[in-house]
Amino acid sequence: MTGWHAGDDLVARYTDGSLPEPDAWSLEKHLEGCGSCAARASDAARAGAAGPVLAQVRDAVLDAVPHVRQARTPLPSPPLPSHRLPSPPLPAPPAPAVPASAPPRRARAVGGRLGRIVWAAGPALRGAWTGAVLLVAVGALALAYGGGSDSARPLLLALAPVVPVAGVALSYGRYADPLYEIAATSPSGGLRLLLTRTAAVLAVSVPLLTAAGLLLPAAGPHLPQAPAAAAWLLPGLALTLAALALSGYTDCRTGSAVVGGGWLLALAAPVLAAGGTGRASTVPGPTARLAQQLSLYFTGAPAQWGWAAGAALCALLLAARRAAYDRLETM
Repeated sequence: MTGWHAGDDLVARYTDGSLPEPDAWSLEKHLEGCGSCAARASDAARAGAAGPVLAQVRDAVLDAVPHVRQARTPLPSPPLPSHRLPSPPLPAPPAPAVPASAPPRRARAVGGRLGRIVWAAGPALRGAWTGAVLLVAVGALALAYGGGSDSARPLLLALAPVVPVAGVALSYGRYADPLYEIAATSPSGGLRLLLTRTAAVLAVSVPLLTAAGLLLPAAGPHLPQAPAAAAWLLPGLALTLAALALSGYTDCRTGSAVVGGGWLLALAAPVLAAGGTGRASTVPGPTARLAQQLSLYFTGAPAQWGWAAGAALCALLLAARRAAYDRLETM
C-alpha cells in the first residue's frame, strides 16, 4: 500500500455513479487495501441519495438472518444401535515443525517491491534503451580513437541533451507499454508513472554519456575548444522537462519530437547558414562551427543560468498541470 489516498471529490463521484468506469475500477482496487478510504466511501454512500435504500436493504438482511439460520438447522438424527456406534476418532497427526531457518516473509515483500520498481521504470531498465545509449557512447569513443576524428566530442555534446528526451518518448505511452491503459488509471499512474520512467531514463543516460565525454580527447589545435563533458546536463534536464510539460497539451511522443527537433534545428541552422555565406570565414569547417555553436549555448554562467531558469519554469508548469496527465486522451 502506498501513501496515496482518494480525495473527497473522487469519493463523492464514485458514490454517486458519475466516476468513469476505469477510474472506478482503480478506486475499488485501492479500497480493498485501504481502510480509511473505504470508511470514507461508506460514509459518503450512506450520506448520499442511496443512503435510505442501503439502510432498507441492511435492515431486510438483518431481519432475514435468524430465519435463514433456523431454516438451515439440521434435524436431530435418530440414535444408532449399540452395535453400530461409531468408533472413537483417531488422533490427528502432529503438525509439521517449521524449520528455524525459514526465511522471513519480509524478504518476499522486498523482492516484490523491487520487481514493481523495475516494472515501473519501463524500457529504460528492462528494454533495449540501455543498449542504445551505450551504443551512442561507444560509437563516439570509436569515432575519436578508432577513426581519428575531431568531430566526436561536438557530435556527442550535440546529441546528449536530446537522448533523455527520446528515452522518455520511447518508455511511456500506449505504443511503449502493453499495459498502458491499466497503469495509467491506477493510483500510481499518470504523472507519477511518467516521472518514474523519466528518472530511470536519466539514471541510465547521464552517467554513460558523461563518462564518454570525459574519455574523449580534447579538440585539435585548429578547432575551437568544445564545452566541458558535463556542460550538457542542465540543458538536457531543461529539454526533458520541456518535453514533459508539452506532453500535457498533446502527447508524450509529439512533445518529445517537437522539443528534440527544435534543439537540433537550433544547432543545425546557424552551422548551415555560416557555411553558405560564401565569405572567407575564420572557422575552418562544419565541425568547428558546431563546436563554436555549442560553446555559445553551453559555456558561461549566463547560458547555464538561462537553462536552469528554463528547467524551473517547465517544472512549475508541469506541477500546475499535473491533473492533465491522469486523462488517457491527452497521453
